[in-house]
Formats: sequence, C-alpha cells, structure tokens
Amino acid sequence: MATNIKSRLYPLDRIRNIGIIAHIDAGKTTTTERILYYTGKTYKLGNIDEGTTVTDWMAQEKERGITIVSAAVTTFWTPTTGPYKDIESRINIIDTPGHVDFTAEVERSLRVLDGGVTVLDAEEGVQSQSETVWRQADKYKVPRLCFINKMDKLGADYFATLKSIRERLGAPAYPYNLPLGKENEFRGVIDLLSEKAYEWADDATGMKFSQAPIPDEDKANVKKYRHELVEKIAENDDVLLEKYLKGEELKIDEVKKALRKAVIDYKIVPVLAGSSLRNKGVQPLLDAIVEYLPSPLDITQIEGVNPKNNEKEVRKQDIDAPFCGLAFKIQIDPHVGKLTYVRVYSGTLKSGMSTLNATKRDRERIGRILLMYANTREEIPEAYAGEIIAVIGLKNTQTGDTLCSEGAPITLESISFPEPVIAMAIEPNTKADQEKLGYALNRLSEEDPTFRIKSDSETGQTIISGMGELHLEILVDRMKREFAVGAKVGSPQVAYKETIAKEATGEGKYIKQSGGRGQYGHCFLRVEPLPRGEGFQFKSEIRGGAIPSEFIPSIEKGVKEKMEMGVLAGYPMVDMKVAVYDGTYHDVDSSDIAFKIAGSIGFEEAVKKANLTLLEPIMKVEVTIPEEFMGDVIGDLSSKRAQILSSDHRANSVIITALVPLAEMSGYVTTLRSMTQGRGSTYMEPSHYQEVPQNITEKIVAKAKGETKDS
Repeated sequence: MATNIKSRLYPLDRIRNIGIIAHIDAGKTTTTERILYYTGKTYKLGNIDEGTTVTDWMAQEKERGITIVSAAVTTFWTPTTGPYKDIESRINIIDTPGHVDFTAEVERSLRVLDGGVTVLDAEEGVQSQSETVWRQADKYKVPRLCFINKMDKLGADYFATLKSIRERLGAPAYPYNLPLGKENEFRGVIDLLSEKAYEWADDATGMKFSQAPIPDEDKANVKKYRHELVEKIAENDDVLLEKYLKGEELKIDEVKKALRKAVIDYKIVPVLAGSSLRNKGVQPLLDAIVEYLPSPLDITQIEGVNPKNNEKEVRKQDIDAPFCGLAFKIQIDPHVGKLTYVRVYSGTLKSGMSTLNATKRDRERIGRILLMYANTREEIPEAYAGEIIAVIGLKNTQTGDTLCSEGAPITLESISFPEPVIAMAIEPNTKADQEKLGYALNRLSEEDPTFRIKSDSETGQTIISGMGELHLEILVDRMKREFAVGAKVGSPQVAYKETIAKEATGEGKYIKQSGGRGQYGHCFLRVEPLPRGEGFQFKSEIRGGAIPSEFIPSIEKGVKEKMEMGVLAGYPMVDMKVAVYDGTYHDVDSSDIAFKIAGSIGFEEAVKKANLTLLEPIMKVEVTIPEEFMGDVIGDLSSKRAQILSSDHRANSVIITALVPLAEMSGYVTTLRSMTQGRGSTYMEPSHYQEVPQNITEKIVAKAKGETKDS
C-alpha cells in the first residue's frame, strides 16, 4: 500500500472534497476501491467478499460485508483530456455507509463535503436509501454526479434507471456517457461530448482501455442524448446559447466549462455508466469528478454567526483568512486515543496552535495533525483551507463544534441528527465490567451522536438507544471487542415518546419545615402542545419579581428531568412549550432545589390535564417481492396497521412502499421470507412519529405500570 501522502500546500482549485453516497449494496465501497487502485493509491484491487478493502477496515465491516463508519482517504488524479489535462488534483474521498442504521455517518459527511457521487444499481434503480441520501445532499446543497453501477448485472437497464432518477429524485439528470452494451455484453462507455467510445477489453484489472468505433445501433441514441445535453448546457450560459441558436459549432472546452458551472449550481446532474466490480468506466468517473465537481474555491464563502454579538458573519475560503473549521466526526483510535476529524474552511491550522471552540466557548490546543488514509495516517505540520484532516489532543470538542482563531470567532451551522427509534437494556456481567461499561458507553456515544444512554431510575438498568437493531448490535459487539466489556442485553424495545394534545396549567408547591432552615418553592406553569418534531421550549413570563430570576433555571431543570422520566408510561416527553407565569418565594427558605422540585410537581400536574398521548416511530418500509406474492404480502402489511403508499412493477418484481409502526415489524424479515419462499427482501428506515391508537396506548400504559410495580 502506498502511504506517502503529499502533505504540501495544494492550490484550492485543484482540491476536491467528495463523498460516495448510495443505498446499501449499490457498490460504493467497490467504487472507492477502484478509484484508489486507478489513482495509484493501492497496488491490489480490494474485494469486499475477501475483506481486503481499504475503507472497510473494521472487523465488523469485514465480517458483514457492509460499511459501518465513514472512512476518509486522500488520493491524486491527473485527467488525460479536457481543461484539466495533465494537471494533478488532490481528491479527499469519504466512503459513507449505505445502511440506514448508520445515517449519522452520511449526515455528518455531507455537511463538510463540496461534492458527491451517488452510486446506483443499474438493475434496482433508485431505492429507498438512495432517496434518503439524495435529500440529505439537497439539505446541504451538495452538487453531485450519478454513477449507474453494475451495468454488467442481469436486468441492468441504464435508461430505466435514468428515468427513475428524474422521477423519484426530481433531479435534472442528463446522460454524460452511455453504456456500450449491457449485462454480460457490457464492455465500455460512449462519451457524448467527444462522441468517442472507450472499451475495456483485454486487461482484467481495467487499467488499460482503448478507443473503439460507436456501434451502428447506438448512433441514434448518441445523437439524441448529445443534443439534449448540449442544449441543456447552452440554456445555462448566455454566450453559448447565442452561439447555439446561431447554429455555430461549440468547442468542447467551452461546453465543459459551462457544464461545470451548471453542475455546481445544481442545474444539471451528469449521469455516467460503469461496472466497478468488473473494472469498467471508473476512469471517466474520475475525470468527471475533477472536471465538474466544485473545488473549495467554487464555494467562495461560508456563513456563520459571530458568538459575541449573534450577528451573521461571512468567512472567505482562503488560506490567508483567519482559521475556522468544523469538527464533524469523533473516532476513538486504540493507538492514539481520540481523533477529531476537522474540515478546514479558512486559514491555516498548525500543530501546537491554540484555538477557540466557539460552540462551547472553550479554548482547545491542537496536538498533532494527521492526514487520514482510512485507518492509517501520516503526520503533517499544518493543514490549509479546503482540507479534511484529523486532530489529536482536543479534549472537549464534539461532533458539530466550530473551531476558530481566538481573535476572529465564528460559529458555523452545526449538524442535525435524527432521533433514535429503538432501545434495549444492558447490564454488566460482573462488578469489574460495571466500570468498563460506563467508560465504553461514553466513548461510543462521543463517536456516534445517534447513540443515546440513560439510566432507568425505577429499575437501575442502563438503557441504550439507537437507529435500529443492527446499529445497537454493532455497538454492543464493539463494546465487547474493543473495550473487553462483558454484558447481557435485553430484547430491543420500541422507543415510544409522550406528548400532550391541549393547553393546561398546573401549580407546583414544595414546602418542607423540619427544624432549622426550611425549603420553599412555589410556581404556576402552563403547557402547550407544539407541532411534531418541534422539541421543547421553555419561557419565563414572570413579571414584577414574583419569582427571583436566579430560580427560573431551577424550575426549567425540574421540568426537563420530569420530561425525561415521562408521566404516562415512563417514556421521554417531546413537542411542548412550557411557560412559568406566576409563583411566590420566601426570603430565607427558597432555594434552587426547592424550585426544581416545585417545577417538577407543577409540570406533572399540568400535563395530566393536557390529554397525555403516546407517540410511536413509524417506519418507511420497502418490500421487493416476485409478483405472485403481492396479494399475500399486502394483506399481511395491512394487518400490521400499515398505510400502503405505492406498488411499482420492475421487471418480474413488485416494490411495495408502506408506512408501518415499528412495533409491528419485529421479526418481519423471517415472516416475509417464509411467505415468499425466501425470494422477498425488505428495507426499513425511520419516517416520523405519530400518535398511538387509544386501545394500544391503554395496553402499553398498563404494561408499563405493571412492570413498575414488579420492580
């Protein structure tokens, strides 16, 4: 393996920070492996089945053949044609997971990337997770290319996949190259702008390819799609449009320059074809990454907020500007400890430098700076604007925190993560495991913002929650392997939440007199429901000093603690606004603890009058089955309180999309296989929370109260 990463100042226009994003099994990791091979980063083609890939380096990834954590690698590519001919560019690649349980990895990667490559399966087309990652990329306005992979697969259909990109993703997708043959006849691609065909015929590694004549049967399609692409490019450039309308010939270099601008402005998404596993079509993808995806210079400035005055602040992506960067990932490394991945947006970061964590208002000293190559690394003295690096030595920095120069503070937009939907109890095997468990859980929750830990005050158990069964399974496995913790885990439980349906008020009074100084806290609270997903808001409406201002945070603390414990069935409470509007205090006996308890009592009284309801996670479920089983599967889903959204026919299969409560989906994979003679497959991702029907709520509440009595 080559490890000599060029740690020198690279011109910003020659840096590409890109992510490979897609549905599970579309071929992201294989595509990344081929990119590393053709750019000379590796000397051997990595294979997922053999566990020899660079970016899937964790033991669990090798065993399961899936990506779990996003891996960053740096490589270099010199295009042989076009405006960037013979100019070496540095490409920082992040290979992201495809499984929805690890959606946090995709979210935080997209937040710091300049461009993306969406990989699609030529037979399956746009799948559920493809839609999810596409929407995540839309949220962060990431320009992207589409790579239709697996063109050699039985049932591969380039044009059907192109149609699904346009229809399901609503993307302005236009073919940039067309496949030369398909299925076992797939041998290369036809470049539409140059009207040249390239064949990968003799070389098994795919390193060598040659120009070939365009087959007669493809000429009509080449003419049609080239005309469509050039017309769309010209539409987005006034100078080209004038020439185009006059019928003048457009030079390829000026067309490519206009296409680059259109891609960066998300007016065009170029679509390329290939087969990463069969080593065909990857080099044109690399050329397109360099030619069309943005460099840090194309996103000239980033916006943030000045923490001193909360006013909007703009920072230029320039090495001469004051330093600022975003910590987007924490990784616990067994050799060097805590690694913090940072995207440097402006200025220069040097080892030993003192910086400000603007999010925490805390000083942090930069220890060592590393260039990452998956799980291997090279130490460098400094990093510049546009680079993605890892830092050792940061103590209090977490995912989403902004690091900046102390003299020029700025807070960048943080990263939002979805709420966990499933929970399980975990208990250490021995007293020695008890201490190790706490350490391991804290370390893993530092790494993963969607992994939550809480203690159940009733049972004394530790409850861990995450994005799905696989997510928790992997984390428990890591706990045992990496931290040597022996622990027993309970069966997965649905992460219900509680909320209110109407406005109500409550009074909280806590008076304790037992000789000496007493305790006195008294407040009136109002609770109001908020729309789904709005979280929690607390407001003080105290006028005239009815309660001194120093006790207001104590009331809020009491409310929050009660919300965490739940009132109806012991589940956390969400989506409500709480206002303290009146109360009384005692000059001597009032204290923080008294008002905290009063806040908790008043809140409980108010919510009990506010129509308490349970919320449950609803999953978006996609089931792919042979046509003959469609009736049985839809009937079974309907019995699980499913709302059927659509059923799409593709080749001999039917794809059923439905919204189903997570509580009904336990063991569904086994049920589906037995119903479809082992030929059905399913995919599930969190969609939203909604109210649980009254009859089911009653059962859950009765069960929760019964368990509390038993314990």
